[in-house]
Amino acid sequence: MKRGFKSNAEDIAMEIRAELNLDTNDGLDVLKLAEYLAIPIFTITQIARLVPRNSFAHYFSAVDTDSFSAVTVFHGYKRFIVHNENHHPNRQASNLAHEISHSLLEHSPTPIAGRDGRRYWNGEVEEEANWLGAALLVPRAGALKMVKANRTLAQIAVHFGVSESLCQWRIRQSGIDKQVERWRKYWRH
Repeated sequence: MKRGFKSNAEDIAMEIRAELNLDTNDGLDVLKLAEYLAIPIFTITQIARLVPRNSFAHYFSAVDTDSFSAVTVFHGYKRFIVHNENHHPNRQASNLAHEISHSLLEHSPTPIAGRDGRRYWNGEVEEEANWLGAALLVPRAGALKMVKANRTLAQIAVHFGVSESLCQWRIRQSGIDKQVERWRKYWRH
């Protein structure tokens, strides 16, 4: 990631939360965020109903229900998100926060696959969306307060409506674990 990106993403997440009147301890409803940003969200099932002969929708809603998470689709300047409603709600929140992050970061649309049929993948862009998506869902200040208050990883994850693995990743990657460890050593002396 570019130098300064992580702190910029943290600022974006806090600005969005302020616009939605959310405190750092509040959970984020990604559907409300998408509505606020005027980004329509559809499930695979909804797409299958709209376009009955759509092989994409049929495959991911009936044949392989786990391998597709979410995608942002562009039509001119308009965009919408299609997501897999078959995933656990915590994973859906993460998938949607990731896709919304692409929009917030103004990532350029790219084709899903290249001419050779291989999936197009820009690792840096995906990493940026992962970071911002996690920052939106688990605000650093809120997670820090909860870790200092000896809340378990499971309690923090439930509170923010995310998986334990995402919560643990966020706590480690944002340095909360090391910060709390130093804080506890200081207060023991």
